[in-house]
Amino acid sequence: MTDKNQDHTVQSEERRNFLQISGKFGLTAAVVAGAAGVLSSREAAAQSAQEEKEREASAKHVMTVAAAYRIEMQRAYPFMLLDIKENIQNATAGKVYVKISPAGQLGAGTQLVEKVQSGTIQGAQHSISNFSAFAPAVDLINIPYWVGKNQEFVNLVTSKTWKDDVDAKVLEKGFKPLFYFCIDPRTVAIRKGLRNGPVRTPEDLKGVKFRIPASNILKEFYRLCGANPTPVAWGETASAIKQGVADALDPSAGALYVFGFKDILASITFNQAVPDSQVYSCNLKWFESLPKDVQEGIENASDITFGQNLAQVPASRAHAMAELTRAGVGFYAPTEEELQKWKAACGHQRPEWDALKKELAGSIAAFDKLLAAAQTQSKYYVSDV
Repeated sequence: MTDKNQDHTVQSEERRNFLQISGKFGLTAAVVAGAAGVLSSREAAAQSAQEEKEREASAKHVMTVAAAYRIEMQRAYPFMLLDIKENIQNATAGKVYVKISPAGQLGAGTQLVEKVQSGTIQGAQHSISNFSAFAPAVDLINIPYWVGKNQEFVNLVTSKTWKDDVDAKVLEKGFKPLFYFCIDPRTVAIRKGLRNGPVRTPEDLKGVKFRIPASNILKEFYRLCGANPTPVAWGETASAIKQGVADALDPSAGALYVFGFKDILASITFNQAVPDSQVYSCNLKWFESLPKDVQEGIENASDITFGQNLAQVPASRAHAMAELTRAGVGFYAPTEEELQKWKAACGHQRPEWDALKKELAGSIAAFDKLLAAAQTQSKYYVSDV
């Protein structure tokens, strides 16, 4: 039997065991067994699933946490779903059992946010951009060049100012933010055949059809850069880039890799304008119904998982970049002089952003307090690109 046939046999056995465990014990047990690497053994997989069943049976509270991403994506995109499950269960001494639903099983984006707000599920991982439709104040982070670097973002979302001025508004919408986590800043990624060499300054984006999500802030950002902002649904973006309907897009390098853009991109520029950041949110009413010690356990678990996320950022970035490089994608980091051109063209100091600052922060002075918080080193450290 060839190695290829052996691999196929192992994969087939793992799939059969996954489906069998999922049918008998539930999706969470099957995912946990897969993450533990025991699906190739029916006995070991069954033992892992039985342990999950016992944990659930002994817990006083069950918490469903959903995500849009597949578990295996975490190597390049540190969204920490298995970690938050394990940490909540441990930090609450088993009083909470966490059912996880990855890979969009319960929806993605705003669908998950709606389900958390309504209490259909207890928690979810989603982008801050998706969160902003329900809690508009968080959309401030999409204004370019005030919190684009990882460390600035971490400084901001762990600051007292953010908690007092922004999280307070999030709570009013029925959400409890568990923790905001790092992926890496958004980039400027261009398709093959668009130009010779990477994008270095905003001048290089003149007339470029730049794919954006449904975000007025990002639309204004790329308009200021001289690009032609082109709204495209995420699920249609890869085909739009291939067909030339759009020329460029802006997710982090990790997102570009895990979502399959490696074969259609020519280069990625780290211009560090806006964080490609995420959040774990929880239904506030459900959280407040829990005993105080359980609430404290969930908060402690969130802080532990946040620290794990920060530690994983450089390893995930390195893996994504290595795989993209193998596919022929180039990378470019602008010089300090070039970064100044980006900031001058579209940075937060421009008057075009003043109305938005007043609308989302309440006043220019309130925004300036958040800006100061972003520039004040927190107790947390994270690697920057």
